Amino acid sequence: MDRAKFLGIVKIYSNHFINAEGFRRYSPRPFVSDVAKRTVSGNPNIDLISTSHVERQNLTMRTHIERMTRLTCAFSKKLDNLKAAVALHFAYYNFAKIHKTLRCTPAMAAGVTSRLWTVADLVQWNPT
Repeated sequence: MDRAKFLGIVKIYSNHFINAEGFRRYSPRPFVSDVAKRTVSGNPNIDLISTSHVERQNLTMRTHIERMTRLTCAFSKKLDNLKAAVALHFAYYNFAKIHKTLRCTPAMAAGVTSRLWTVADLVQWNPT
């Protein structure tokens, strides 16, 4: 059985802002060190380590799930509500949304399903 390939990336940033305008609330801190890449498990190719896919998924979630956007009142007061919102997003993203580059849903491209799901299918689906 193959082990999962799990990698870690450590980026070191400065503790202060070097900015001519001074402190700005959402300014990124200056990058001060090279990226340290390390293998946590498995035998991955270290040259291919990247956070691009994870960062893209985080951006997609923040744009599509109102509860994840910054500076909003639409936050989840209950953890169960947040879990349900995230699960619905991933189900829609993978089963009901046609992606332009794939020309189908990710689930169809992976062979998990052979048809396009509707939102009604997602709401009625019971995995247990």
